[in-house]
Amino acid sequence: MSIELAMPKLGLTMKTGKVSKWFVAEGAAVKQGDDLFEVETDKITNKVESPADGVLFQIVVQPKQEVSVGAVLGILAQPGENIARVDGASDSPASSGSEAGAPKPEKTNAPAAGQPSGTSGIASPAARRLARELGIDLGCVTGTGPDGRIVEGDVRARHELVGKIRITPLAAAVAAKAGLDISTLTGTGEGGKIVREDVDRVLHPEKFAAAAQSSGLSSGQPASADVPCSVPMEGMRKIIADNMMGSLQNSAQLTLVSEADVTACVDVINDFKSRNKRNKDFRLSMNDVLILAVSKALKKHPRMNATFDGATITRHAEVHMGVAVALPEGLMVPVLHNADRLGLLDIAKEARLLAGRARTGELTPDDMGGGTFTITNMAHSVVDFFTPILKPGETGILGVGRVVEKPVIRSGAIVARSMMGLSLTFDHQVEDGAAAAEFLKTLVEYLAEPALLLF
Repeated sequence: MSIELAMPKLGLTMKTGKVSKWFVAEGAAVKQGDDLFEVETDKITNKVESPADGVLFQIVVQPKQEVSVGAVLGILAQPGENIARVDGASDSPASSGSEAGAPKPEKTNAPAAGQPSGTSGIASPAARRLARELGIDLGCVTGTGPDGRIVEGDVRARHELVGKIRITPLAAAVAAKAGLDISTLTGTGEGGKIVREDVDRVLHPEKFAAAAQSSGLSSGQPASADVPCSVPMEGMRKIIADNMMGSLQNSAQLTLVSEADVTACVDVINDFKSRNKRNKDFRLSMNDVLILAVSKALKKHPRMNATFDGATITRHAEVHMGVAVALPEGLMVPVLHNADRLGLLDIAKEARLLAGRARTGELTPDDMGGGTFTITNMAHSVVDFFTPILKPGETGILGVGRVVEKPVIRSGAIVARSMMGLSLTFDHQVEDGAAAAEFLKTLVEYLAEPALLLF
């Protein structure tokens, strides 16, 4: 039975999505669990896997098209299945409650004009017998008989055409296994011979899409971020770019900097690690302490725990903490919801799970939405202070620098202390500098005396 691949609903608030790319070509064979296509929303990109073994019979929605949740994106079929092609992009939701990969009733309409009549199964018994003898796939044969019926002459013509195609044995085997019509392939080998790379280019178009115009790479090689090349602004990079430009254009951003003595926090972390050294799964970092400390500071200064939509300032009772995660494709900011209700070890556990889903591409729009404040941490670099850019709509974002042991004066004596740079960017439309400075002061006090976080 054929399966309609619908635009999935990746979050409670998602209404539309965009197909950013297809990972397989039309007519290619796929296995259950293979990546089929990538969906792009205004927050994230997600890969969607094939719900079953089969052939990608038709791509209905082309890359860069935005459609509603539930719209039919493509058709997954069984080899030789009797179905018809869908005309145009379907932007109407699929059956109630459908998701990507939900099984649908088999189509029985007549084939679209111009498509091989063999895909509808209309062939004479003699043509079917000859096709079996010659190893010809009727799905690749165009019928010339009455009403597009496939006759013996059509099968023989197809056999002669295939016999004239120059193709390497390896390329032929790969194409046959994938169910590709080799007459549709363009050969780039010697004398126009079809080689393995030509088949792979059809089966895995994403690997050959990025053009490396000035790097000297062959057109068949995927571009790398580490070599000179030209790549399109799309996918996650485009989402990040749009959000950053929108943030700068729609907010009055100002950054305050301070330095926090985190010696006591370092001691607390080391003590926890020592007590749990036999637990290989135990993790606790400065970022976890920061989430707790910032959450507590926001409860004391709720005016910083606010969002602004251009007309209304909303001050939130709960703290939903965005935690930036650096990925090769760009920065993602999943949200730890209700962070103010969690203890230190619970924060460590939940933050780790969120970061893990970000790295495996399993985040949903709900994981990315609803934030009221954000922390972005560059403690693993050589950066002490920087100017973080607000997440659109939020009032504040805290940039965290590295921890450095420095000589400082305490009670008239020079002592070594662990110091951390803090950079607070806030929207001056929503809050004034004095209030932002008071929030930063409270945070510095909490980090210097983490025992205060118990109250």
